[in-house]
This record gives sequence, structure tokens and C-alpha cells, in this order.
Amino acid sequence: MDDPDTQFTVVINGEEQYSIWPDYKPLPDGWREAGKSGTREECLAHIEAVWTDMRPRSLREAMEGETQSH
Repeated sequence: MDDPDTQFTVVINGEEQYSIWPDYKPLPDGWREAGKSGTREECLAHIEAVWTDMRPRSLREAMEGETQSH
């Protein structure tokens, strides 16, 4: 478990999936900062507010393509 004082950064991958990452660790490959840092709770609240569609981007795009072709 992380120290309660650990600061986190909200990160997002190429499929527009969100996670949090401790500030003291380098970002893993394929992830970038999403513009929010703070406590674990602050970051998770931010993700809950902005990540309203849990489907990966590729799935959303495929489903939108099916809808438009019918």
C-alpha cells in the first residue's frame, strides 16, 4: 500500500482508459498524463467524473461505424 501522503497523477492510454499512477514512479509505456494530480481520492474522483464511457476507444469507434453503416 502506498504512503497516505503519496501524490498521484491521472494517466490515460491510447484506448482512452484511465488510471492513477504514483508521482514518484516513471509513467509506464503507452500511458500519458491526463492533466490531474493529487491524492488517491482526488484522482479517483476525477476519473469517475470524466470517464463516463468505459469502452475502449477502438470499440467505441467500431460500434459507431456499425451504427453509421446501417
